[in-house]
Amino acid sequence: MIEMPPLVDQYCHGVLRTELGLGTFEAALGRGGGAPAAGTTFFDSQLGFAVRRWCPPLLGLEAHCPPARYLARRRELGVLEAGRRLLRGSGIGTYLVDTGVPGDLTRPAELAAAAGAAAHEVVRLESLAEQVADRSGSADSFLAGLADAVHAASGSAVAFAVAAADGSVLAFAPGPPGPGEVSGAAARWLAARPRGGPVRDPVLLRHLLWSAVATGLPLQLHAGLGARLDRTDPALLTEFVRATAGLGSDLVLLHGHPYHRHAAQLAAVFPHVYADIGPALAHTGARAAAVLAELLELAPFGKLLFSSAGRQLPELHVVAARAFREALGRVLGGWVADGAWSRHDADRVAAMVAAGNARRVYRLDRTG
Repeated sequence: MIEMPPLVDQYCHGVLRTELGLGTFEAALGRGGGAPAAGTTFFDSQLGFAVRRWCPPLLGLEAHCPPARYLARRRELGVLEAGRRLLRGSGIGTYLVDTGVPGDLTRPAELAAAAGAAAHEVVRLESLAEQVADRSGSADSFLAGLADAVHAASGSAVAFAVAAADGSVLAFAPGPPGPGEVSGAAARWLAARPRGGPVRDPVLLRHLLWSAVATGLPLQLHAGLGARLDRTDPALLTEFVRATAGLGSDLVLLHGHPYHRHAAQLAAVFPHVYADIGPALAHTGARAAAVLAELLELAPFGKLLFSSAGRQLPELHVVAARAFREALGRVLGGWVADGAWSRHDADRVAAMVAAGNARRVYRLDRTG
């Protein structure tokens, strides 16, 4: 068996504080967040089968028990106790929590207490800008407040995150916008947005990206199905990556599946680019080892990071962590059995990908 330390979940969200009905639970299993089609269930998916495999034993049930029985046991224990048991059984020792998504979700300190683990904050740039806009009366006050907020966040957060590709591919244009462009975009956005409205303007998104790069903290970019990389010009993303080289800020490409090979190629070429592998394994379930092997074909082993992207359901943290451990153990163990790798090297690489790379990129040993 390949040895691994407690995992560093380098990108996730909090879990719901409220009890879940069947509809809410199923919606969280689906990629789009909506209900399954009539006559179907999201439990009949690779992710659904993985939940039934890994999570029931943590709540005192047999693996693969029927969904109705599992959810009944969940309600019997209550949301706090069920969440505590699931998170503590995940094998995750440190969580990096994006706090910028909507919903009644636990904050990093709450997640850490429930999981018996450490937790650090990842600041979502769009949410930060929206909070500043809600208390700004003009473009000038907004931009000044945003600069102050980014600076303040950089003192406590371990990273920034942005889902710029979801708004406009032009956000990845190689170079920051000029002051006049930013001021004009801010004025237009503030005049048009309802209170609490999201950032979608490509000039403002570019400004956020480059503001984060200037802090020197790692910057997490959504670069897969959730961010619609299928609508993003790969050449434009590559130009942004090239333009940020040597500036001191590492880029972590999140949620790469099914574009994980492109993310792995960028990680192989650019010293400051890293590829995230966790949630792809959770959603591919029994095929996780094949997806992981594809990443290991292309990216240097020091450039791969685990994450769960877990949100709302603690089950998603569990499944991602268990799928990762099993897939990595299967792939590296197979190479050891074939004589291609030594056992020592397999254990060393497993420790890097499971935790060591993230601890280095996010400077966790300096933050505690």
